[in-house]
Amino acid sequence: MVRSDLISRLAKLHPQLQFKDAEFTVKVIIDALCSTLAKGGRVEIRGFGSFGLNYTPPRAGRNPKTGGKIRVSAKYVPHFKAGKELRERVNFD
Repeated sequence: MVRSDLISRLAKLHPQLQFKDAEFTVKVIIDALCSTLAKGGRVEIRGFGSFGLNYTPPRAGRNPKTGGKIRVSAKYVPHFKAGKELRERVNFD
């Protein structure tokens, strides 16, 4: 599901919302999530999961085009961990 699918589904499930209101709601939620992660914070949505940052230390890499060695700097990458309720709903038997 992409952002536009989420907006469409939200507008369809809640007919009292206009499409632009559903679009604004999704934008605000995603912007809040991004800004919190950019500040180094963590976001937890009960029953769904948590978003955080994982640290990747510097390492030696290779340029795929030339095969030469390059240095890859340290960075933080976003990480999602599914909550218990989401895992149970996905792994139904």
